[in-house]
Amino acid sequence: MYDFIVNPLSRSGQGHSIWKTVETELKKENITYEVHFTAHRRHATSIAEEITKDGKEHTLIVLGGDGTINEVINGIKYLDKCTLGYVPTGSSNDFSRGLGLPCDIKKAVTSVLHSGHSKLIDIGTIRYRNKKRRFAVSSGIGYDAAICHTVCISKLKVFLNKIKLGKLAYVGVSLDRLYHCRPAGMTVRLDSGQEFHYKRAYFAAAMNLPYEGGGCKFCPGAFCDDGLLDLIVIADVPKYRALAILPVVFSGGHTHMKGVHIVKCREAQIVSDNPLPIHTDGEPVFLQRKLTMALEPERLKIIIP
Repeated sequence: MYDFIVNPLSRSGQGHSIWKTVETELKKENITYEVHFTAHRRHATSIAEEITKDGKEHTLIVLGGDGTINEVINGIKYLDKCTLGYVPTGSSNDFSRGLGLPCDIKKAVTSVLHSGHSKLIDIGTIRYRNKKRRFAVSSGIGYDAAICHTVCISKLKVFLNKIKLGKLAYVGVSLDRLYHCRPAGMTVRLDSGQEFHYKRAYFAAAMNLPYEGGGCKFCPGAFCDDGLLDLIVIADVPKYRALAILPVVFSGGHTHMKGVHIVKCREAQIVSDNPLPIHTDGEPVFLQRKLTMALEPERLKIIIP
């Protein structure tokens, strides 16, 4: 039995019509399923929690974007008893890109129903002020989170999604946020005992997969099954050098550029001199100064092609 969690507003309101296409295929094949439509922010979290709270094994299929994936994994009660399938209908789709999942709707549905293959992946966590949130793709503090916060409320994103150019929203907002960005002093402490101090940090992001922000390949060496996070910090360079880094991140060719610092770790504590925006898989968190990034002890089974 499949439980489909569907964001009808994904892809700028096309999620519901996409679901109708998926449902037609399910009925053709006499697949047993239940569908749960999200109606508001964080609804997918409560849906996933309700389904999985019994401690039994469940297969959840998400139809939505990276934000819907984030909400679902934050609701799963027992990661090691759940199997997750994904039909991507978002604008960035970094989760599917990082895992090599099909973005074509029919191919994605065929994959989740018939591939017979799965992969155990790490799930990240952030902790701040006695709160905890999970992430599947990445979590960041500073400039990259400010972009996510702005894109989430951007009318431009809605318009560009309708003409299938949603990624351009990230490009426009990233330039605007860089112009207004005020780098902050930042200290990073790793579980290995290493400690790094930056006078002017633009952002720090823990990557579980290589991409975030609609295809920015921040950490080409990030693997979601190695028990490690890849932490990238952009710091201590003037804005014109930071601007030069931006176009290169799409190819992953920025890793040796001045101002780019990448390390692998199991846990990282970040302390900023100033409160900064935070995101988990693009979902905004209120301004914070301190947070800890790590991995859950359990892994999550993902259906792959």
